[in-house]
Amino acid sequence: MKLNELTAHELLDLLQDKKTTAEEVYHCVLKRIQEIDPKIKAYVRLNSNHPDFTSLSKSSRIPIPIGIKDNMCIKNTEITCCSRILKGFKPPYNATVIEKLKNVGAPFLGITNMDEFAFGSSTENSCYFPTHNPWDLDRVPGGSSGGSAAAVAAHEAIWALGSDTGGSIRQPAALCGIVGIKPTYGRVSRYGLIAFASSLDQIGTLTKDVTDAAILLNLIAGHDEYDSTSANLPVPDYTLSLIKDVKGFKIGLPKEYFIEGLDKEVNAAIMEAIGVLKKLGASFIEVSLPHTEYAVAAYYIIATVEASSNLARFDGVQYGLREQPQQVRKSPLIDMYEETRDTGFGNEAKRRIMLGTYSLSAGYYDAYYIRGQKVRTLIKNDFEEVFKTCDAVITPTSPTTAFKIGERIHDPLAMYLSDIYTISVNLSGVPAISIPCGFSKEGLPIGLQIIAKPFAEEMMFRITYTYEQSTNWHRRKIQL
Repeated sequence: MKLNELTAHELLDLLQDKKTTAEEVYHCVLKRIQEIDPKIKAYVRLNSNHPDFTSLSKSSRIPIPIGIKDNMCIKNTEITCCSRILKGFKPPYNATVIEKLKNVGAPFLGITNMDEFAFGSSTENSCYFPTHNPWDLDRVPGGSSGGSAAAVAAHEAIWALGSDTGGSIRQPAALCGIVGIKPTYGRVSRYGLIAFASSLDQIGTLTKDVTDAAILLNLIAGHDEYDSTSANLPVPDYTLSLIKDVKGFKIGLPKEYFIEGLDKEVNAAIMEAIGVLKKLGASFIEVSLPHTEYAVAAYYIIATVEASSNLARFDGVQYGLREQPQQVRKSPLIDMYEETRDTGFGNEAKRRIMLGTYSLSAGYYDAYYIRGQKVRTLIKNDFEEVFKTCDAVITPTSPTTAFKIGERIHDPLAMYLSDIYTISVNLSGVPAISIPCGFSKEGLPIGLQIIAKPFAEEMMFRITYTYEQSTNWHRRKIQL
């Protein structure tokens, strides 16, 4: 097997035994990118500054190359959130997660594609180009972290970072057949993550297996004084949770998630996975998350309101794109603002800005935003009640397998419903993981979602590791 097809922990073992070098690993992955990325289009920019492998080998603990989503600040590197409005923007500082990775010597491969400002579920809203699913090039990889997910699945990255606001790590992980984690809100610093919706955004991991996910989360988790929402709690060593044993665990099956609209093949794969865990000693009970039906509506009010506020800073004055109008209509300054934002933002960004601004406007603030926040509290309370009787909750990650490129781009509601099983996790702030649990008849991956209590990632890891080690879904490789 080629080096780029191995997991990070397998490569770390080879490096420790001096059976390969960090330079060999890096160039093997880079060669794969050069060979296959013209088909996949996972990356928008590759790192032009190759690491100094002489110093890297001496100082590095984890010299495993990584892909970074195009919304995390890397000093003096163009970061655009895949939006025209940030063309040419080079942050003057590193995001905290980038600093942490630099400190352990992880080389950056490049910047991965995404939906503009993370607005989407298919990576079709990028200002550059759509990314293709490695399992079927005519289909989407999911979104908004579709570039990161596709890169890992196609062995163009050993692992990658993404961000998850309503399912943007877990849904593409499910559609690309890899492991994706949305940690508890506050477990990983958001400092240097260009904001979509600040109360929902969370940086997380996309990896080839659960062990790699535990290693990578170890590297990026922890309190950060630069992020006021960062939790000041000790971070356990998640690799110690990789125990193949779920005997006595009680897992909830929310009846609201197994209803009409769930693809039959997805449902069958989830039921088979439940059967595996039952044989391994876990017990299952039906539970209720009664306010799930309001989650999509509440999410798209809260998320668009916060997006409208966060994107107000992109006006062409201090950084990024600046468009000068041909003639003065109102005033030179107002015309510049309007021209820059009209040219710089794509259709989905404009749609969300308008929705959010409307919900914040006089006369509608109470009717929409405040009511959305009240529903959010009810959803959070639902999870708290369920976790009084359960160790974890199992659901599908996505209601369907990967859909065709272009199939939903003109139907925003159908696109928004792609995240119906993931957004409640962000609204309530709890951690969740998606792992492969099967394939459709067309050979498309299916994802299983495990949800745990706040800061109970260890429980999540133990269940998923047990399932993963008892099946072979994560070992199936694409043929490209």
